[in-house]
Amino acid sequence: MYSLEGVWPLPQIFTSSIERYPLNPQAFYFGYGRQSAAQFGCSVLDAAFIRYYSLIFPDYTGNGVLRFLEDKPFHIEINVDHDDCESYPHEDSSEKYNLSVSAGKASLNAETVWGAVRGLETFSQLVYQDDFGSYFVNQTEIDDFPRFPFRGILLDTSRHFIPVHAILKTLDAMAYSKFNVFHWHIVDDPSFPYQSQTFPDLSRKGAFHPMTHIYTQSDVRRVISHARLRGIRVLPEFDSPGHTKSWGKGQSDLLTPCYSGSTPSGAFGPVNPALPSTYQFMATLLKEVSSVFPDSYIHLGGDEVNFSCWKSNPDVRAFMQKMGFGVDFTKLEAFYMENIVNITTFLNKTAIVWQDVFDYHELIPKDTVLHIWKGSPANYRKELSRMTKAGMRVLLAAPWYINHISYGQDWRNYYTVQPLNFSGTAEQKKLVIGGEVCMWGEYVDATNLTPRLWPRASAAAERLWSDEKQTSSVDKAFPRLQDFRCKLVRRGIRAEPLYVGHCKHEYQGV
Repeated sequence: MYSLEGVWPLPQIFTSSIERYPLNPQAFYFGYGRQSAAQFGCSVLDAAFIRYYSLIFPDYTGNGVLRFLEDKPFHIEINVDHDDCESYPHEDSSEKYNLSVSAGKASLNAETVWGAVRGLETFSQLVYQDDFGSYFVNQTEIDDFPRFPFRGILLDTSRHFIPVHAILKTLDAMAYSKFNVFHWHIVDDPSFPYQSQTFPDLSRKGAFHPMTHIYTQSDVRRVISHARLRGIRVLPEFDSPGHTKSWGKGQSDLLTPCYSGSTPSGAFGPVNPALPSTYQFMATLLKEVSSVFPDSYIHLGGDEVNFSCWKSNPDVRAFMQKMGFGVDFTKLEAFYMENIVNITTFLNKTAIVWQDVFDYHELIPKDTVLHIWKGSPANYRKELSRMTKAGMRVLLAAPWYINHISYGQDWRNYYTVQPLNFSGTAEQKKLVIGGEVCMWGEYVDATNLTPRLWPRASAAAERLWSDEKQTSSVDKAFPRLQDFRCKLVRRGIRAEPLYVGHCKHEYQGV
């Protein structure tokens, strides 16, 4: 009937007993401990109490007959060490919490409100119903913290536009699996849906539609605010110099004109690295982005740059001669990326770049984070060794490209990834700050995003949160993940089934 394994991702240290306590929705109270740095009026926790009340009591509508008059009230008391209620979660935010459930009372202690939010999620997963619909929670002790500080999900809103409501729903589901970074790959070749204040033409001419398929400034604020309340950072990505076709529509002279022989062919390639105006434009755009998005990280892309257009352009070739690059186009890309990274350094932001930037031996600041997306396990293990040996911080995404689908239980592959299984010292291993699940958008929009993402992403969530030794068995994980998937479905998330079976509460439509 009940097992503490009902919590996903698995907590680091827990014990529970068969002693169970009834919960009555009409006698259940959230409160702050006397010693807590945060008290009523704390935006993050006050909102979390309202949210979690209906997650803890999914059937309760508030007009039921009082059947449990003899039930004792139950109090959940929150104590946090820091009042960070009005701030944003950041790279060093502690998510540690301690949860103790006993008769009539649960104590939740955390260093920050973000840890308290993670603890509320765990508590909500401990509560279960018997066959008559009564709610119970067992006596439990949990000490929990994430294995990696960066546990992200990438959504691509350029290849298909994803409406704000679908992004918010994804943030809800992320909180249920304790993900803490939403990597917003907001623009790319096909469309530029971000409505810029400084360059309104970028979306006016570069979006699929200038009114219906854009993210306004207030849309972006809604996403950031919804994420903040769930302890989720929003990491914007403006990828250049490649992946920028849509940018050129609203910003003339930004992209490189391709040549066929001695005449322009009418096609355009990557951003033009030979013009001073390029760097002025990028500096102005990134300054806006860094004021709109509060997180200290900004993703600058830098992947998959095709050199053929640069090669064809006489002005670019002349610029390379002048700079002493000869015909080595990786030096030109390095020159461009180093300039862009310097802009973000000046804006006091930490840059993340795709692995290509490191592979081209570019001179970037030591605090830049490298993002691995390519290759087989053998390849990305080599890359992890090389990057950490160079003293760089690394983020692993290669094994979790879950836009790739196949018949069967591919979640097992995501679950058995070992992010630190590469040759390197203990110091090197500390430089792996986490990982990311990527959902590229060629075949994904709001119709199928949720079932394609969940519960497959939750397999990676446990790998990034939990202790590896305690979660090494896929077969032990299977019934727990099935159970968690049913929880998601009951919470209104259209998570697809893992295999044959049923949920007690099947999906009820919208």
